[in-house]
Parts: sequence; C-alpha cells; structure tokens
Amino acid sequence: MPRILSIDYGQKRTGIAVTDEMQIIASGLTTIPTHTLVDFLKDYFTKEKVEAVLIGEPKQMNGQPSESASVINGFVTHFSNIFPDMKVIRVDERFTSKMAFQTMLDSGLSKKQRQNKGLIDEISATIMLQDYLSSKRF
Repeated sequence: MPRILSIDYGQKRTGIAVTDEMQIIASGLTTIPTHTLVDFLKDYFTKEKVEAVLIGEPKQMNGQPSESASVINGFVTHFSNIFPDMKVIRVDERFTSKMAFQTMLDSGLSKKQRQNKGLIDEISATIMLQDYLSSKRF
C-alpha cells in the first residue's frame, strides 16, 4: 500500500509526517525549511509511493479561516500545479500545536527540547495524520 504524507505548512518551517506502508501508524518524518519543501517532496515521491498528501487547514475557533489560510491556500495551489496527480486532503489543524506541546510535556522532554519549534511542527503533522487515520477506520 502506498503511504500518506502529512504537511504542517509554515512560512519558515514545515513539519512532515508519514504513515507506514499499511497506513496504520503515523510517524514524524522531519521538519525542513519551507523554501526547500518542493525539492524535498520531489525527492521523496521518487523514493516512496505516496497515495495522498494531507495539508492542514488553519481555522479560527468559530470555524472561519485564520489569517494564515491564504498563505497555505497559495501553497496548496502551487503544490497541485507541480504534482497534479497527487490527491490533496485538507484537514482541520486547530489545536495541533497545543496538542504537540502537551505531547512533549507528557513525554518528559526538557524545557530546552520543548523550545524546538521544528519538533512541534513535526509532531503537529503527526497528530493531524494520526487523527485522519483514526477517522478513516470508523
């Protein structure tokens, strides 16, 4: 089975997570500078079979798009132009950063480790992907 990849897109950094080949477990893959994202994806897609890409959809508490939505929507359009055959799935990313930070606390990471914003982005992408996998099963 091909993998599913998850992207927590940010203007500076982008967190990436991926499923195992059975699409059961989501794991953090990496965090990269956003300006290198397309090259990273081109390389990754040549090495691994990927069925779909999840991209976070930032929303406010009332369900309206957040301020960063236009930037991410621009990336989605750019992504779809470069990878026209890749299925894109938009998922609500509200609370993923807070959940990622709580996961870091629960894991016993030191204060210095918790300040690693790249790790928060990677964990956020993992949470989005695992939530998606869980929702697919029911």
